[in-house]
Amino acid sequence: MSEKQTQPVPLDAMSEELTFPVRVACIDVGSNALRYVAAEFRAPDKYRIVEQERAAVRLGHDVFLTGRLTGGAIDAAVAALTAFAKRMRDANVDVYRGVATSAVRESSNAREFLQRVHEEAGLDLEVISGSEEARLVHVAVQHVVDLAGRDWIVVDVGGGSVEVLLVDGSGIRWSESHTMGSVRLLEELSEAGEEPGRFRRLLEEYTATLRLPPAAQFRRPGGFIATGGNAETLAQLAGTEGGPGKPSVLTLEATRTIIEKLSKLSYRQRVEELGLREDRADVVLPAALVYERLAQLSGASSMIVPGVGIKEGVLYDVVEAVTTQRAHADRQERELVTALVAIGRRFMFDEAHASQVAKHSLSLFDQLQELHKLDRSDRKILQAAAWLHDIGGYISYKRHHKHSMYLIAQSELPGLSDAEVALAASVARYHRKSEPAPSHDEFAGMKAADQRRVLALAAILRLADALDREHLERVRAVSVEVKGGDVVLRLEGKGDLLLEKWALKRKAPMFERVYERKVRVRNGGGD
Repeated sequence: MSEKQTQPVPLDAMSEELTFPVRVACIDVGSNALRYVAAEFRAPDKYRIVEQERAAVRLGHDVFLTGRLTGGAIDAAVAALTAFAKRMRDANVDVYRGVATSAVRESSNAREFLQRVHEEAGLDLEVISGSEEARLVHVAVQHVVDLAGRDWIVVDVGGGSVEVLLVDGSGIRWSESHTMGSVRLLEELSEAGEEPGRFRRLLEEYTATLRLPPAAQFRRPGGFIATGGNAETLAQLAGTEGGPGKPSVLTLEATRTIIEKLSKLSYRQRVEELGLREDRADVVLPAALVYERLAQLSGASSMIVPGVGIKEGVLYDVVEAVTTQRAHADRQERELVTALVAIGRRFMFDEAHASQVAKHSLSLFDQLQELHKLDRSDRKILQAAAWLHDIGGYISYKRHHKHSMYLIAQSELPGLSDAEVALAASVARYHRKSEPAPSHDEFAGMKAADQRRVLALAAILRLADALDREHLERVRAVSVEVKGGDVVLRLEGKGDLLLEKWALKRKAPMFERVYERKVRVRNGGGD
């Protein structure tokens, strides 16, 4: 590692691969605290912590009550992040990723906060969705716990949200984000004050609404994993804390004993008698009740506490992204497809048709690169829209394209920002019927650049959908040739494909207007 101080680069700005050893950092702007950790990796899964710091800035205190970050909280957070940035430079960190979770995500003045962080601390923060939180937790957990051969429930209790995952060795099969984090519960139930018994009763009523994923209700998971600082505190209180890289096991019985003890102690007693940090003593009971509720529902008698969470997931993810960019992109695509299939199955979609349309959509996108000049994020948007374009049929076939838009817009997809999910929803909405128009509120409200993206992607999706008009998968492949003012599609498949050619003719007008090219359809191998 060079002795000269280097300027850390945000992950999004990295364009070339790095070689080991590499120093990476994570900045996690949570609802209860801000965390910084820098690590040196000598291999994809071998690292040592260079330094770490935690700043007790509770951004969620006012956000969960008023919807805004206060000036004082912003000042404190910017000061802490400025210090983190200096430490990264002094530690010769090569690349970092800064993530902000529910407190910033839900604040009405998030843009002001992010701008100040950029200008004063020199850091770029990424506001991530609940599904991205879940993905990062999974990345971290799979490096500590062998997930192969069984289903697992993973629960991460943060300050502002609870992420519930159903995972196995292949990835995340289902995830859901609940707005029921430990700080949020504390603030919303603060009227209970210092009366422990009443506070516990209110907590129990709130947590009773938590549910497990549908699949876990029919087939009992093989294990339960609890992540987050509160889970680690519970393991410490139970005397079962594990070592580095060694998970601890916390029984449900021990958890209930701790809940009883915490319920009888005031906040000050938890600090003085149990030695808990001041910013942990008040939130640990709400978190414990969330873990206990979900573990009970899963039928687990114990919880594995791996001692890792979002920040470790960020470290592993960053290292993979900067040292093996192709492998990282492939894994992200597999994770996205797994999530898309899970959502589609929830709405009883035609999986074979969705897979076929997605395949043709991506093939057309890749072959038309010289025309649309869109990037990899646009490709993911198209992929999501293609897989889910018909899920609105779960509500009604009539106007199902509009129902699909609503259902997709309400979904969280790993690797896609909220803005990208909204674009995917609009692309799916225009896979049939009318084209985008100024009278359509969602489309009219977009920036001009996003309108162009939706038009370009929806035009491709229409062609891909036409290639499987009868859901019979007769078109095996389509090749594209741009010849002057024409786009020639050569179809390979079973039979004469007359119906598919007819459908392409009907769906082509939007493509022809957007790309200013005439669509010609030919059989593969010749005219």
